[in-house]
Amino acid sequence: MKKITAILGVLVAAASLSLADSGPEASATDTKKIVQNNFVETAQKGVKLSGYVDAGYSYNFTGSGNQSVVNSRMQNDSAQYGDFQLYAFKLALEKALTSENKAQAGFRADVIIGEDAQYFSNRDSTDAVGNGVTNTDQNSDALFLEQAYAQFRIPVGNGWDWKVGKFVSILGYEVIERPANMNITYGLLWQNAYPLWYTGVLTSYRFDDYLDAKLGVVNGSNTDNNTTISTDGDGVAVLASLNVTAPGGNANWSNNFQYETSTSNQTDVSGTNNSYPIVGAQNQATGAAYIYNSWGNWAPKFADDKLLFAFDAVIGTFSPSSGPATGATTWFGAGAYSKYQFNDWFYLAGRGEYFGADNQNKTGVTNPRGTGQAGSISWWEWTLTAGFNVIDNLLIRGEYRLDWGTNIVGGTNTNTGQSGGPAHYAGAEVVYSF
Repeated sequence: MKKITAILGVLVAAASLSLADSGPEASATDTKKIVQNNFVETAQKGVKLSGYVDAGYSYNFTGSGNQSVVNSRMQNDSAQYGDFQLYAFKLALEKALTSENKAQAGFRADVIIGEDAQYFSNRDSTDAVGNGVTNTDQNSDALFLEQAYAQFRIPVGNGWDWKVGKFVSILGYEVIERPANMNITYGLLWQNAYPLWYTGVLTSYRFDDYLDAKLGVVNGSNTDNNTTISTDGDGVAVLASLNVTAPGGNANWSNNFQYETSTSNQTDVSGTNNSYPIVGAQNQATGAAYIYNSWGNWAPKFADDKLLFAFDAVIGTFSPSSGPATGATTWFGAGAYSKYQFNDWFYLAGRGEYFGADNQNKTGVTNPRGTGQAGSISWWEWTLTAGFNVIDNLLIRGEYRLDWGTNIVGGTNTNTGQSGGPAHYAGAEVVYSF
């Protein structure tokens, strides 16, 4: 079949996954009635459909009822000991901009279906009694619109590119797509320090082969509305990024900054404070929020592209209007990554991270230093991942992970406010990409 219906048809088909159960003639006729003549062809130059299926198994050694506050999947790990998972079925439809410095336009839309989609859609939410989303809430039928934006180039200088719509965060070394990261599980920094997406405008410009920059204006972190770090508008967030590429292209250093205004202290209409655009923040804010992130990677030329090193670091601050600690809340962290490709089909990757905060307003984790006081938290994790590219487009990975620190369960010391753990995790995944 040479034609795919309009973008809407593609997304609807991806969401329902039911077209195969209908008669092909009736299905095509009904869809054409809906979209009329607004359709694209897969053979059309520059328009590409891609994606992947990611499924696996995880084993939580702490088990249900003895959950870890940091974990392999999200901030509250309360799953049973073993769990099969459909992490994600992803579809991406894109007309990318070419390398030509001329006036041109395109688009991109990314849809994720699966258990990860449930997490992404509810990452910063709390229920009516203030409990955060856990991985027992996962639903493989969930849908998450990761990105949807129009893009165009203005032929000024080396080419001035623009994105307008919904797009992923500019912060952090790890990304939403698990198969694109070195490890199966998300790291502490990705889970706790960075937003996932924005709605707004992002512009980028490459000065030369070594220096490029981004500047954006958006509603705020993880929100379609201009609430930024509170729930009344009119707020705004500003993004800025400067990336340096080494001669030879084997190293990058990216510096990223985010500023969010504060507009009020008011809670949302449900009264549960269930919208925290500052990732994981447990209280509304009275002052602006600032996040600075620096990450980089290096592939030594002496290793013939087999060895890769990377780092990620972050510091952020905001001022809560209520909560156990008064004044500014600061969080910070750093991570180191390494990967060695032994041959065409096997590699090993390691990750070590630290994440801390000076009080519980950022994480919600209680660490009393005495009655009525709130103390700092410190979390650590180490992860080892083995990857096997046994067949074209098929990736199989196995992983072991260790978490320890403030209030981490799994060890002999699990008292509130004390260092505990280690919490053990093991898992595997199978990814087919197309």
